[in-house]
Amino acid sequence: MIRPVQITFHNLDASEALEAVIRARIGDLETYYPRIVGCRVLVDMPHKHRQHGRHVRVRIELSLPGEDVVVSHEPTLYPALKDVGETVLHKEDEVETVHKYAEVAIREAFDAARRRLQDVIRRERRAVKVHQPRDHGRISSLAADHGFIEAADGRLVYFHRASVLGGDFSHLQIGSDVAFLEERGDKGPQASTVTLLGKHHYVP
Repeated sequence: MIRPVQITFHNLDASEALEAVIRARIGDLETYYPRIVGCRVLVDMPHKHRQHGRHVRVRIELSLPGEDVVVSHEPTLYPALKDVGETVLHKEDEVETVHKYAEVAIREAFDAARRRLQDVIRRERRAVKVHQPRDHGRISSLAADHGFIEAADGRLVYFHRASVLGGDFSHLQIGSDVAFLEERGDKGPQASTVTLLGKHHYVP
């Protein structure tokens, strides 16, 4: 489990059941993105909504290496709780209703946090591609929408025309020098971000 984890309830009673839900969702995020180093969760219900126990606000702060991800979520509709009545008759019913709304708000807030982590992962992958050393090779064969690159070690690497930068697929010829990033595809190695090199560029 991530350390440290801080869970705070404000304007509603702390609940072991809700805390268990929160810790389980934190564990899910940690599995999805293992580099989380800290997490703070605030579950709050403003006083103006205490009568009906709705509009629970959840704030999640995730500490990542080099940045923080903050999600503040306050849903206004709870379609998953159609069975929850509008009128609270007993104190026990009120507490149960508040906790039901809080659980839905927690679930939706963590769903939003996961989407934010997806953005972080995509950004990190782009950064890796930008800084990753590229391989050099020559075009060995061409078809209507794909071709093969002969890498420096003699291997043939598949590429699709959509992977050729700058719309240069039509300018490729057998023997053209290219730079590329090699990735593992479903049918073996394939090239991405293929760049046509000028004749002045030396390729060993």
